[in-house]
Amino acid sequence: MADVKLDRVVKRFGELETIHGVDLDIESGSFVVFVGPSGCGKSTLLRMIAGLEEVTEGDVYIGGKCVTEAKASARGIGMVFQSYALYPHMTVRENISFGLEVAGEPKDVIEARVGEAAEILKLGELLDRKPRQLSGGQRQRVAIGRTIVRQPKVFLFDEPLSNLDAELRVQMRIEITRLHERLGNTMIYVTHDQVEAMTMADKIVVLRDGAVEQVGTPLALYHRPENRFVAGFIGSPKMNFLPVRVEAVAGNSVTITLPDSQEITLSASGPLPPPGAMLELGIRPEHFIVGKGGDFEVMLHCDVVEELGGTTYVYGEYGGCQVIVEGDGDMQIARGRDSLFSFERSRLHLFDGDGKAVMLQRGTDHAPAGKRLANDAAADHIMSTR
Repeated sequence: MADVKLDRVVKRFGELETIHGVDLDIESGSFVVFVGPSGCGKSTLLRMIAGLEEVTEGDVYIGGKCVTEAKASARGIGMVFQSYALYPHMTVRENISFGLEVAGEPKDVIEARVGEAAEILKLGELLDRKPRQLSGGQRQRVAIGRTIVRQPKVFLFDEPLSNLDAELRVQMRIEITRLHERLGNTMIYVTHDQVEAMTMADKIVVLRDGAVEQVGTPLALYHRPENRFVAGFIGSPKMNFLPVRVEAVAGNSVTITLPDSQEITLSASGPLPPPGAMLELGIRPEHFIVGKGGDFEVMLHCDVVEELGGTTYVYGEYGGCQVIVEGDGDMQIARGRDSLFSFERSRLHLFDGDGKAVMLQRGTDHAPAGKRLANDAAADHIMSTR
């Protein structure tokens, strides 16, 4: 195991700067996911850690040692790519052991490590098969096995599940999470899929346009996004955003006007925008309540209702804004009609004109600090081991 540190890392291709001075500390033994939209720089950042991409400025440290100028082979890393890159003429056993044979490892060491990897990845019955005889998930396990036998300090995964179908992606997601629990190595995983990030990571690094937007546990990013981009990226379906206007500010309270001209007052724990400022109110689809029961009520015109069995999605219009509501499969909503929904004050998010979060006071924020942190840690552990 080893920690990884990025110190003001910059990457330029000619005059184009794609990574803008990233600072990041990754603890030894943690599972960290780089997530963001296509082109945000997550794979470039991973390749710089691996030594496959030159660092223009700044330094990369692995295990406390500066490896900025070190070759990839000298960094103690193992990388799993989106492409399995297996040798088609070799058996599973030969594919896994090939790197050790090239390195001149003794035969008994090779056999022991291959056997251990096969046992961990449940490949024992497949060792004599060729890649063409394997499913996509099995081929990816072989690729991971080839990395395990090298006993790297740090595992790097570059969108390893992108070539798999939906069912296999879920299966492999669980297997990689279990692999991390068993090996305990530091793992850095790149994906554009925020569901993978939420279910696998101890810590998530959200990237946009070559810069880090926020770093935190899955539930911290979900419940306390620092800006509109993170709020909209984390969560599926994405958060609803409604334009609102600040009507009054008094002490730690701000009164805003909703799209239907309804006024609501919220408590904040930080600087508040002045009266007249235009903000955005965020509410996640799953936080709407059917009918009464919340602190505030709104009427939605329901255009489309998708009944998926265990879950129902309602697409509607509220005050000229498109809104998505997520409920359980028993939610009875008539298509083409108006329906009453409500939401609780503690579920709301507020963002200023620059997209930065206005820190609202919520019920859980009034709990004693020690108890609140303990609850967050327990919840985050459940999320990261799902």
